[in-house]
Amino acid sequence: MAAGYNNAAWFYDSLSRLVYGDALIKAQVYLLQLIPPNANILIVGGGTGWILDEITKLYPLGLEIVYVEIAEKMMALSQKRNTGSNHITYITGAIENVPIPGEFDVIITPFLFDNFLPHTLKEAYNRLHLLLKPNGLWLNTDFQLTGKWWQNVLLKSMFLFFKAISCVEASKLPDIEHEFARHNYRSLIRKTFFGDFILSTAYKKPM
Repeated sequence: MAAGYNNAAWFYDSLSRLVYGDALIKAQVYLLQLIPPNANILIVGGGTGWILDEITKLYPLGLEIVYVEIAEKMMALSQKRNTGSNHITYITGAIENVPIPGEFDVIITPFLFDNFLPHTLKEAYNRLHLLLKPNGLWLNTDFQLTGKWWQNVLLKSMFLFFKAISCVEASKLPDIEHEFARHNYRSLIRKTFFGDFILSTAYKKPM
């Protein structure tokens, strides 16, 4: 998976804008308003790191951020982003395998879970669940199918493309809603983008 995303690092953002315009960015930025001041944040699968620029626009200082990305070339781009006076710890590796310091007030997972097969999804989800403090926020953005024919066509095309460059093992969307429900998370806000194909949800972990 890491090798595939390394291969895609130089064109990843341009390709997403070509297909989705600014919808992927808007979907993720929409949730950032919920980040509290002086939060301890874990970002997993941030890609080229543009989300760090957007967070810094809201909070130029006071945040502790652990940024986890599996691909070295994506991480290299992320480390060039504007982070203001926030403190960033960069960790290269898969969330299932790397040591993560501390617990977090906020976890951000942008388009992370569609990379996983069912058995690895649970492993990654459970790891993150344990890292989030009680009453913490989990900001998740991913694709969803709502019955529109073009969504299936676009989704299959994406999986085939990223399989071809060894980015993903999965071939269908995971039931991530089931995992949040199973752990009794409460949905605070939800908003769809790009003809309901993209869903952004803020969850609150139970006490």
